[in-house]
Amino acid sequence: MNRAILNGRSVLLTTAFAAICAATPALLLAQSPSSQDAAKPKPNTDTATQNAPDQPMWDPLRAERDLQVGQYYMHKGNVDAAIDRFQDAALAKPGYAIPFRFLGEAQEKKGLKRDAIQSYTRYLDLYPQAEDKTKIEKKIEKLRTEAARSKKKS
Repeated sequence: MNRAILNGRSVLLTTAFAAICAATPALLLAQSPSSQDAAKPKPNTDTATQNAPDQPMWDPLRAERDLQVGQYYMHKGNVDAAIDRFQDAALAKPGYAIPFRFLGEAQEKKGLKRDAIQSYTRYLDLYPQAEDKTKIEKKIEKLRTEAARSKKKS
């Protein structure tokens, strides 16, 4: 073959290759979703793993951790932080009695008698065979008496 024809073909191939390379990014962008679309999260249509808004999140490990941290706060004297942690533990593991006992103790220490009565009562409702049932019942009765006295003074 003639050298001029080969050179012409290589020029033509080189030009065609350059044109394809230049057009490839535009073709890819036209075929793929835009970067704005890719950045947007797709809505999750699977609701099987989502809790209803009025249902607490089930997380027993978090509940145990909240109990430990709440007890630490009680030991340090930060009763408000302890109450928050015990309430979180009760939400994280519904039906678990122990957070309500600790919550009752913290509320009693803070002087929240009615709240403590509710917490202790809930503890006994959830754990009727508790070893400390008699002790808790006495605390509830004492708190009711004190709450009645403070109500009369008001």
